[in-house]
This record gives sequence, structure tokens and C-alpha cells, in this order.
Amino acid sequence: MSLVPGKDGAPPQYALIATDLGWIGVAATARGLRCLVLPLPTAAQAEAALRRACPAAAPVAALPGDLAERLRRYAQGEPVDFPDAVDLTEATLFQQRVWAITRTIPRGQTRSYQWLAEQAGSPRGARAVGRAMATNPVPIVIPCHRVVGANGRLCGFGGGLDLKARMLRLESGAAPLLSGSGLGGVGG
Repeated sequence: MSLVPGKDGAPPQYALIATDLGWIGVAATARGLRCLVLPLPTAAQAEAALRRACPAAAPVAALPGDLAERLRRYAQGEPVDFPDAVDLTEATLFQQRVWAITRTIPRGQTRSYQWLAEQAGSPRGARAVGRAMATNPVPIVIPCHRVVGANGRLCGFGGGLDLKARMLRLESGAAPLLSGSGLGGVGG
């Protein structure tokens, strides 16, 4: 997803955040969060993934607010809310609707693509919901990892199914697996 400058014309700014799950990259504009790269093993990998997703972004030492600290606490298994504004200027109305519903899925719970489609007013749109999840620019904040197949099976996660399972275990209060396998990228 190519990103455009924020409303004020300034390019998005990005920062890299070290967490217990790996390095997370976050880019934001004046409108809100624009891109989040799921945990990767090194800062260089997270930065490269973020620059691919948001080539116009400029690095900063830290983003304003406490998002970095909340992401670190999330990666440690603490219950954390992400009420942050999200810059969805490039999203379709359907994507915006699906992502807004996804943000209501409680921590430690999952919902199916079919459930999301029904909630979004498109009961036959489970595949369209899957496409919306795959293009989610800010996973974790829009918790696409909480969306599963109709039978409860883990499927379709840009960070890999190992990371999806780790995040769901983390949210359920189970100890996270600390292996470096399956660490992710952008999208749900």
C-alpha cells in the first residue's frame, strides 16, 4: 500500500519499537496511524518492511504519545487498549466499516470472517472481509489476528500463522512462545 502525505502535507513519520515479540515499525500522519509492521526479528527488517509499505515516511526518534509503551506492554501480555486515530484516507468505505467492526472484537476472543461480513451488512462477503483483513494497514490496533475461519481454524494472517497463534495465546493469558519462527510483516 503506497501512502500519501497527511492532511497537513507533511510526510508520514515513522519509528521503530523494540518489543518482546520483535521489532515493530509504526508510521503516522497528522490524521493518525498510517502503517504498522508486525514484529520482525531485527530493527533493520522492520525498517525495510515499513519503508516498503510507506516509502514517503521520514524517521523520527519517537512518535508522540504513549503508543510505543502500549505496544511493549501488549507484547508482554498486558491488557492494552488501542483507541488511537487511524488514517484510513486510502481505504474503501467497506474496508473502513469492516475495520471498525474488527476493532470491537474483545481481547482474548475471536470472530469469523463470516461474522464480520454479516456485521458489515454483506452476509455473503466473507471473502471480501478476508481481502480487507489482508490489507489492514495497522494490525494489532485493528486486531485482524482475532479473525478466524468459520470453523475456528487460524487462517490468513500477513505475519504468518505462528505469529497469529502467539498473539492469540498472549491475549488469552497463556505464556507466549519465544521462538523466532513465523515473525511477520504488514497486514492481517
